[in-house]
Parts: sequence; structure tokens; C-alpha cells
Amino acid sequence: MNTTAQYQQLTELIFTWARELGFQQAGISDLELNQPTKHLDEWLEKGYHGSVGWMERNRDLRVNHEELVANSCRVISVRMDYLPPDTNQIQVLKNPEQAYLSRYALGRDYHKLIRKRLAKLANNILEFCEDNQLSPSPEQRPFVDSAPVLERPLAEKAGLGWVGKHTLLINKNAGSWFFLGEILTNIPLPVNLNTPENHCGDCKA
Repeated sequence: MNTTAQYQQLTELIFTWARELGFQQAGISDLELNQPTKHLDEWLEKGYHGSVGWMERNRDLRVNHEELVANSCRVISVRMDYLPPDTNQIQVLKNPEQAYLSRYALGRDYHKLIRKRLAKLANNILEFCEDNQLSPSPEQRPFVDSAPVLERPLAEKAGLGWVGKHTLLINKNAGSWFFLGEILTNIPLPVNLNTPENHCGDCKA
């Protein structure tokens, strides 16, 4: 099997492993983010980050992911839904005499949960590369809100949804009720070529 076919096989396995680990969706993109980087710079220049100084201090890490993982060229983005399909949360929220604890705050800390599963996914990738003597040797690292990664533009590029006007990523089936996680890697995997349509339209109201 040639190297290109091995990369394609690994990509298909990554999607299978991601589902087995409890992620609803996974996608792969490169790290080129020209437009989001320009938007970030304009946003910082206008002072929209307020007193959140680390936004400005970590600007270079947000746009140069190679500084987070040496020789990185791809990001594997994953989505994990946290809104149960049988919830009556919306009805409760409409009742002024009741309240709901945010779903993402229930149960285990999602940072630890997702990071552990991403670590398993990264280990599966490492084992595949070693078993098939696939180069380059993997350099990779999982992230869950743990480093200055532009996760929403990267997830959008990977095909997980589109960035809505509320600044969150929207998936046509899951809305915005999900967590995002990433693995930065130096393995040149095939990337998503079908960016989802932005269904928010062009209204500026």
C-alpha cells in the first residue's frame, strides 16, 4: 500500500475511532486561517477583549499553531453533543418559576473527559503509524480549552458546522449544544473539502 493510501486509511480509522470514543463528528483541516486571523487582529486592535489581557498576549500562539506542536500541519477537530434528545429544558426555561442548571456543568468536568478520549485517539494514531512504519513520526497534542487555539474557525474548516452571529459554531443537526476538542498533528492527512453552508444568511440587523 502506498503512503497516500495509508493516509486515507488512517483518516477513515480516525473517524471510526472518534465515534467509538463517543464523539458525534470528526473532521480534518489544515492550519491556514487567513481571514479569521485578520478578524482577530481587528478585534484586538479595537480593544474588544477589554481587560482579558491574555487574549492579546497569546495572539501569536493562536495564529501560529506550529509553536504549540512542532511541525504541525493538520488539526483533527471533534464534536461531542451534550443536549440529550429527550430533554424538556426549553419548556422549563420558559417557565419563570423554574430554572435549569446548564447541561454542560452536569456530570464530570468535560475538559478531563474529552482530553482523556482525545489522548486515546492520539495513541491509536501513533500505534497505526508505528505498525505501518508510516512517516513522519507522529508529533501531536490534544486540546480542550487548554491552549490558545482558534477552535471554531478550525472546526468550521474541518466541516463540523459554521460560525454563527452569536460567535458559536452551529451544526445543522446539533445546534450549538456541543463541546469542541482538537488534536494538532504533523501527519499530512487528507483534509475536508466541503465547508458547510452558512445558514445564518446575510442579515445585519
